[in-house]
Amino acid sequence: MPSSLTTQRRLFVAFLRIGLLGFGGGPSMIPLVRAEAVTRYQWMNDEEFGDVLAIGNTLPGPIATKMAGTIGYRVGGVLGCINAVLAVIVPCIVAMVVLLGLFTRYRDQRWIQGMSEGVVPVVMVMMAQLTWDFFQKSRAVLGWIVTLIMGAIAGGLIYGLDIHPGLVIAAILVAALLRPDRRRERSGETES
Repeated sequence: MPSSLTTQRRLFVAFLRIGLLGFGGGPSMIPLVRAEAVTRYQWMNDEEFGDVLAIGNTLPGPIATKMAGTIGYRVGGVLGCINAVLAVIVPCIVAMVVLLGLFTRYRDQRWIQGMSEGVVPVVMVMMAQLTWDFFQKSRAVLGWIVTLIMGAIAGGLIYGLDIHPGLVIAAILVAALLRPDRRRERSGETES
């Protein structure tokens, strides 16, 4: 078990890296959070990460800070929560102050326009990889047909009916809580 100081240092470095490299806002940071929390430090597995992401999406506020706070608390307690949240937001605050000043001064320069346009494809690839990873996880648990049907229904609700994604996720969580546990029912039938 790593010492508390080592744990806090790892939390800070992981979320500082996310804060520094998470161009494009919260959604683009999700793959970076997964890379640190699941792959690099193994603070949680993919299923636990998916749960944190789902619950974080139902709550108001930026997803990156909610995930940093949750993972920080889970790994390092209250201090870990504060540490991870500060590590993820301070680079953004400093960068915003510096970059807004530079952008205002040099906004007509072609290299400034190219820089902002060049980041978009990278974020797109990161989001596609995260989507593929979640699709594979869902397919393994639910199967192809259920995954595609649920994806189509969720897409229709979110994009067709303009229902907030947090409400769709909350409805699925409630449905999962209210759904009878078929494994328990089957084991009860065999015991009788």
